[in-house]
This record gives sequence, structure tokens and C-alpha cells, in this order.
Amino acid sequence: MDTAWIWLLDRRAGRPEAPLPSDSEARDRIALLRPFAEAEGRFALAHLGQSIDGHIATGCGQSQYVTGPCNLDHLHRLRALADAVLVGAGTVAHDDPRLTTRRVDGPNPVRVVLDPGRRLDATHGLFTDGAAPTLLLCAADRADRPAGGAEIIGLDDPSPAAVLAALAARGLRRVLIEGGGTTVSRFLAAGVLDRLHVAVAPIIIGSGKGGLRLPEIAHLDQALRPPCRTYAMGGDVLFDFDLRGVAITAYRDRGKPRGSPLPHHRTYGSVSGGSGD
Repeated sequence: MDTAWIWLLDRRAGRPEAPLPSDSEARDRIALLRPFAEAEGRFALAHLGQSIDGHIATGCGQSQYVTGPCNLDHLHRLRALADAVLVGAGTVAHDDPRLTTRRVDGPNPVRVVLDPGRRLDATHGLFTDGAAPTLLLCAADRADRPAGGAEIIGLDDPSPAAVLAALAARGLRRVLIEGGGTTVSRFLAAGVLDRLHVAVAPIIIGSGKGGLRLPEIAHLDQALRPPCRTYAMGGDVLFDFDLRGVAITAYRDRGKPRGSPLPHHRTYGSVSGGSGD
């Protein structure tokens, strides 16, 4: 296990802070993941992997894999640092992801599937494989049907804020929203994300399922411009957006830009679209 990852796992576990590694690559990895690893209260981080033309999957939903192995490793590290990893029903239907940490050392998070209308059946792997505790969140009036080994939680309010509150009430405060594009967009539009990671791969899909989709704006001064740093991950580039302190609803209503870009680029060595399996 590399020194940066040991440092981050120790911080996740609440152990005293050790001296930072000396090499710059390790320090960059720590800088990228440290806010999530050290979060003490509720912290929601979303990740998307997309093509250079903004697609996360083909038209029929194939997304494995848009981005490369370095970003896959990064995604599995995010899972290991999270209390819970959340995906929407569409991601489960198309990808049947396992949502475990097979590519890195570290614990599996609790797996959370957001399926308010109960469109999924119980045959998907994460409902039956027993690899990690699994929750299925749905509308309260649809919570009477089992889903394999998953625990069913009925919600009167399935909004992003209510979902995060329900998870926090169970001690799941550090949440990774992994996909798909619709689910991540809803959490972003609701203003409940603390961080957003968008990995862009040098691939042109040309058509298919888009990534982020927010309410239409008329003027570019209404566009979101949160502080951002970039990191090279193999052939991909990861954009790390800091959304803390950005009041997205007020921002879009008033058309007043908040935050400013931080033009820093880092190489994140050996560190994917849709879910990374």
C-alpha cells in the first residue's frame, strides 16, 4: 500500500495526523482526497466519468468504461473513504454495479440504491451477493416488497436533502453519489453537494446519455463557476469542484457568479463513466 493511501485511511479512521509524504505525487493525491477523508459532519461528494463531448454512456446505456484505469482506482478509493455509496435505479439497471473496493485496500461502504418507484427487481447482484450491507430507498407506499438481501427504507420525501438526512440518521454521513447523470444532476441542482469530481476522458462518443443536466439559464453569468482544481489521471483529466459555500439555488435565481476558478493542474498518477462497477 502506498504511503499516501495509508495516510488517507488513517485520517478516515480518525487517527492522529502523520507527517505528509515527501514526494509531490503523494501530496497531490492527499490534497485531492483529504477533504472527504477528514470530513467530520455530513459531506456529500459526487463523481461522474464522461467523454470529451459530455457523454457518460452510449444510447443503450453502455458505460463500462468511458474513463481509464487510473480513474477507476480513484473511484474505488472514494468508495473506501465513504460511509455509503449511492446510485440511482438507472445505473443499477444498466450496469449492475458491485460498488465494492476491489481495486484498492480499504473497507466496502454501505451500498445505497435510490429507487423511489421500485422499478428494479431483486435479481441484481448488489441485492443478492452479500458483499456489503445494502439499502434500497423508495417511496413510503412502495416499501412492502422485498429486494433480495437489501434493507428497504420507505421515505415520505425522496428529495436529495431528505435522502442525505435519512442516511445521516443511520450514521452514514460521508456519502459518495456515484451515478448516474440524472441522480448526480439532481443532487447538484438541490445544492446539497460539498464536492463534485468530473473525470473527462479523451474519447468522442458522439451521441448517447449526457452527464450533468441543470435547469436552463439565459445568460452565462448565471453559470456555476465554483473553485476548481484539475488533476491528470493517466489519459483522463479530473476536475475537482469545491461547492461548499456556493448557494446554488440563490446563485441561479440571481444570476450572480459566486466563487472563482483556481487554475491549478496536478498530475495524479496511478490513481471511470457511469458507475465503475
